[in-house]
Amino acid sequence: MVLFEFPPSRQLADYVRTYRIVHFQFDHSQPSFCKPYPPKPEQCLTFYPRDCERVEYMGSNKQAGNLRAVLFGQQTEVTNRYVGKDFLLFQIVFNPGAVYRITGVPSHEITNAYLDAETFFNRDIKAVNNRLNDCNNYRDMIPVIESFLLQQIRLKSYDAHRVDIIGDMMIKDSENRTVDWLARTACLSARQLERVFSERMGVSPKYFTKVARFENAFRMKNKYPNMDWLTIALHCGYYDYQHLVKDYKSLTLKTPTAFHLLDLSAPERFFGEADTY
Repeated sequence: MVLFEFPPSRQLADYVRTYRIVHFQFDHSQPSFCKPYPPKPEQCLTFYPRDCERVEYMGSNKQAGNLRAVLFGQQTEVTNRYVGKDFLLFQIVFNPGAVYRITGVPSHEITNAYLDAETFFNRDIKAVNNRLNDCNNYRDMIPVIESFLLQQIRLKSYDAHRVDIIGDMMIKDSENRTVDWLARTACLSARQLERVFSERMGVSPKYFTKVARFENAFRMKNKYPNMDWLTIALHCGYYDYQHLVKDYKSLTLKTPTAFHLLDLSAPERFFGEADTY
């Protein structure tokens, strides 16, 4: 089993937050594994050089999958992801606003979507998967991806916006910021902030903050399973435990304890690992 994250090159640091590589290999006699994937403050382009995955949305009951390259926007509900026996994933986690900058597609149009990346990028994307599969090691995959991304940016790229910086700050900072404060920082009115933020991040600033805070709590509990929920809540910017419970129920349809019990069935748990990335 492999769970790696690699930083982008300096050329792409303005667009990419991290590269994520996941590789599971299971015996064919083993049952299929399901990964309950909670909402995270991210938009990603994902390549599947080997077995694909099947995805079920827990809230809306939508189903998707069996795609070799997927663009997905901001997710607002849990997705159950069923992985193959030889599951290799290379995921580009973009910085806030970067998907809009590269594609020109308003992010609210791809919120809660799991889309064939060929719709948004040229057909060379098929060759990327083949080249990834031929790599001798995981680090060799990065130049393949970066060459593809640089080509896309040369073809079309929009300028960064102050709201992109605000989005990045919201991911890294657990403080509760009001919409008015965020608007002033972005030199926009509150109404302008809502419009531009939805265009570039796919959801409202308030909702994005909610997802970012939830993800911090989710990762902290996985990293420190013996830490009590109140300590986690306060550390991640919640006023109290009940506010954390409210967000968990809103985003996962389950209490914190119930969702983390569900997470115990994730494929990485089979190898003694937890989702802390």
